[in-house]
Amino acid sequence: MNAIMAKFDIDATEQQRSQSWEGFSELDQAIRDNRLMEYRIKKSWADPWGRKLTITVLLVIAAGFAYLAGASAGLW
Repeated sequence: MNAIMAKFDIDATEQQRSQSWEGFSELDQAIRDNRLMEYRIKKSWADPWGRKLTITVLLVIAAGFAYLAGASAGLW
């Protein structure tokens, strides 16, 4: 075997290695963000005012969709 390794082979390997780990760091960040969002949702739901506000907003959105669906179906 040839024991001589050109420098461009080493550089290409290091560059490929760093590119492959970039995806894992983005995935790790997304997991952390998702956990933070889940914590915020649970904390907001535990608060009585936050729960009432969430339910109210969801009901308003559902009523808007129901109105639009009824209007497109010709109910009113």
